[in-house]
Amino acid sequence: MRLIRKYHIDRVIVVAAILFIFNSIIPRQSISAFNSLKLPNPDSVAVETPYISEIEPVISSYDSSLTYELKKSANIGAAAAIIRNNRIVYLKCFGVKKIGTKDSIDPHTIFRLASVSKTISGILAGKLAVDDSISLDDKVSEYFPDFKLRNEIQARELTIRHLLSHSTGMPAHTYDDLVEQKVPFRQIMEKLPQANAAGLPGSTYTYQNVMFSLFDSIVSLKTGKDYESVLDEEIFSPFSMNDATTGFESFAGNSNKALPHSWTKRGYRLQPLNDRYYNTLAAAGINASITDMANFVLTLLNSNDEEICKATEIAFTPQIDTRLSAGYFSNWDKVDSKAYGIGWRIVNYKGRKISYHGGFVRGYRAEIAVCPEENTGIVFLSNSPNSAAGKSVPLFLNRLFEWEDGQKIGTNSDSGSNSNKL
Repeated sequence: MRLIRKYHIDRVIVVAAILFIFNSIIPRQSISAFNSLKLPNPDSVAVETPYISEIEPVISSYDSSLTYELKKSANIGAAAAIIRNNRIVYLKCFGVKKIGTKDSIDPHTIFRLASVSKTISGILAGKLAVDDSISLDDKVSEYFPDFKLRNEIQARELTIRHLLSHSTGMPAHTYDDLVEQKVPFRQIMEKLPQANAAGLPGSTYTYQNVMFSLFDSIVSLKTGKDYESVLDEEIFSPFSMNDATTGFESFAGNSNKALPHSWTKRGYRLQPLNDRYYNTLAAAGINASITDMANFVLTLLNSNDEEICKATEIAFTPQIDTRLSAGYFSNWDKVDSKAYGIGWRIVNYKGRKISYHGGFVRGYRAEIAVCPEENTGIVFLSNSPNSAAGKSVPLFLNRLFEWEDGQKIGTNSDSGSNSNKL
């Protein structure tokens, strides 16, 4: 099990001493790499970093609220991480992988990311654009000479940028019903000319899984490698996402996975593994642990790699305004604006720009949010979707921004100054 970045030698010595004491008192218990005893308790397994952040009051308040929400919703298993100023300042696992057992979620337990996969594909697209492997303004027809849609202008003008920003002009959720039926992706592509157009490319926002995942095939055609290999080379390895995988077989074959659960009249029940949406790999086919996702956000916020910085800027740049139902951000306070970038939702919230996405597939829920100006991000993963997941991000952001704004007032700092930032 790998340590997550940049622990100072003195802290390592302290951690080692604590681990020695724990091992002496409680033999054969598993000690996490984050200096925390892993207890066989299905309610909560703390995995806390040895570093104490200056936003500890925010983290403590958030931890109490999240724990309460998870218990109230009878959550089976979950994990959350907070990244702040070049550190993972909070990483905690809750519950178990399978109901009725004591097999606790740990920092390397993998979950399905569902549509949070789009955020990773968005960063990949940014990286490939930065190194000129692709251009986001490449026409889709350049890669598929026989590509057709009902509207010839739409087919001719469609670009990679449109695919990854849900501005293709296709009806929302085009052929998701076929994805649900596990129809092979190539067969779904053959049906695209039968779908009505909702508008010309770039004119309207309509959420997609099928159209988004054309990016998978484009990357393979351009690089001569399968999408999984490119993800591993460009994202998983350089971002230290050592548990991350793609596809159903790798997920099903991993012994350290969170199993899916769904709510019934009798409470949560274990569900069989299913391979729905793995045929839209770029949109919803990535699996990862909370450690992977913490490292992903940490790298986005703190990389010294110019290519990653530029890729992140590309992905976080709004491409089209979005119209979402009132319930989409029902757990948030007022969201001032909503847009979609390259694989990320971009919202203006409490005076900050937040890059965000949620993901759901039967038995799993994922949430991710990044605020570059505060050098802060948060990730939440669950194997039992419930109301706690929808609250996981705003519960933290509300506390953080209230604390930040209070600090600015308390220090009487200029409103444009960053001197009070941690």
